[in-house]
Amino acid sequence: MNSTKTRYLIFFQYFGAKYSGVKALPSSMSAVGVENHLEKAAENLRASEPIKFAISSRTDAGVHALCNTAHLDVQRKEGQPPFSEDVLVQVLNKHLLSEPIRVLSACRVSSNFHARFSARARTYVYRVATGCTAYSDLPVFERDLCWANWRGHLNLAAMQEAATFLMGTHDFSTFCSASSEMPVRSPIKSLNWVEVRPAQGFLSEHSQDSNLKFWELEFVSRSFLYKQVRRMVGALVAVGQNRLQPHHIKELLAARDLMAYPHNTMAPPDGLFLKHVEYYKSDLETED
Repeated sequence: MNSTKTRYLIFFQYFGAKYSGVKALPSSMSAVGVENHLEKAAENLRASEPIKFAISSRTDAGVHALCNTAHLDVQRKEGQPPFSEDVLVQVLNKHLLSEPIRVLSACRVSSNFHARFSARARTYVYRVATGCTAYSDLPVFERDLCWANWRGHLNLAAMQEAATFLMGTHDFSTFCSASSEMPVRSPIKSLNWVEVRPAQGFLSEHSQDSNLKFWELEFVSRSFLYKQVRRMVGALVAVGQNRLQPHHIKELLAARDLMAYPHNTMAPPDGLFLKHVEYYKSDLETED
């Protein structure tokens, strides 16, 4: 008879440029997702049943995570006690050393906890670099980690004004890309926070290129539509470049039509980071 199955929530980060996204792909495909490597590392826990990860936030190819989350169930063999959180983290990280993936921490949770559906908020940050005339202008430490924009520096005040129209509860159909989930997922989302701010580049205090400027756009919501953040970023940057005016953001929301979104405006994946997934404290303290 097997021991009791134990559910854990893990917090993990990754550099997304080399992956097809966070979700696992079939072995028949040449591309791999972050989850493929997590599952491979989990084989070393030698559980009595294969371990699967339920990812909280499905980031796309090229998107990074400062902190994503997932839950997993570990069934140990008869008579063996559950792994401690520290041992679980150590084993997974030992077998992830060859990949830019790291498990930050883990905690035991109840069997009805779900990493995706129990989340109360998600925070995304998008990084933009301006003052570039070519991709080669970027410091090597910034490549694949920001959107290198060639159109000059941004009008911060206009972007901040435009961002206010996104706050609150709206139908974000215009800011959603087409996907198989569209017929079943509601386009109504509540954006709790939007901020546009100047930022620092990595090791920028040591850089000799004084023309480069960096910007961050931060968004907080319980959940987002497919590519919603990248479409919101692209529209706000277009405002910063004076290609759109702040009131156009309000008009795009009112259109409620993904075809109304301006062509060639969506931000690329490079600069997008999942920063944080938030849960109620009581959910993280509950154990079987």
